[in-house]
Amino acid sequence: MLGPQRRSAIVNEVRRRGGVRLSELASVLGVSDMTVRRDVDALVEQGLLTRVRGGVLPVDTPADEPAFATKQVRQAAEKAAIAAAAAALVAPGSAVGISAGTTTAALAQKLTEVNNLTIVTNSVAVSDVLHRAANPTQTVILTGGIRTPSDALVGSAATTLLAGLNLDVLFLGVHGMDDRGGFTTPNLAEAETNRALVAAARRTVVLADHTKWGVVGIATIIPLDGADVLVTDSGLDASALAVLRANIADVMCVEVSSGRPTDASTSVVRSIPSVRPAPPARVER
Repeated sequence: MLGPQRRSAIVNEVRRRGGVRLSELASVLGVSDMTVRRDVDALVEQGLLTRVRGGVLPVDTPADEPAFATKQVRQAAEKAAIAAAAAALVAPGSAVGISAGTTTAALAQKLTEVNNLTIVTNSVAVSDVLHRAANPTQTVILTGGIRTPSDALVGSAATTLLAGLNLDVLFLGVHGMDDRGGFTTPNLAEAETNRALVAAARRTVVLADHTKWGVVGIATIIPLDGADVLVTDSGLDASALAVLRANIADVMCVEVSSGRPTDASTSVVRSIPSVRPAPPARVER
């Protein structure tokens, strides 16, 4: 394959997938990593691609994840409704994982009054919410790690801790959801930590408002069918909802005005027992 043909193939592959690692491009094209890097550098210089750490994005995809405070004010009503519906899935005495994100932070606020929970999170914001509430029956465990723009703690410190835990349910916040890309994030390290959270949990509940549909981050956390439950809002269009229901057993769609589910099947998360009794509250950092 000639250089121009190879670079055209790179652009097409990146646009098709919404973001690709350089190592994957080298494998697909059957060339060396050095060749791919040179081609990508040329395409970035021409304004056809955006380079990010470890990979490449289309030019119309944000290269940097917005800060937590920036995202927190977006779709606030939808996030509140989703959080209220998700909180109803948690039984007292459960071991709960909560990933980083503004919607999961809203969920944490709803969970402050649920007793005897053991909550494991890699989110500084989630930990702060629970710490301020100071429910004496709850145990809150904050993983270590390197802090990302979304206030997530990531890296080996987080994944090592999570590898030894057993959670009843994980509530997973995501940057985007797409029929091909699945549930994604723009941060490769955060994707790795989120996958460790998923592996530690019996059930995974994804929290994502309607604006996340069609958004593709560079790293896939899990495919659509990797979620046991999705809690989203009524702003999602019918065609997207049909795709999600074809892949996920339990899709809860909440009305933004009331925050109550309008079309949801009974979730098995409701009946999951606690792994172990929760000791008195503490926050480990």
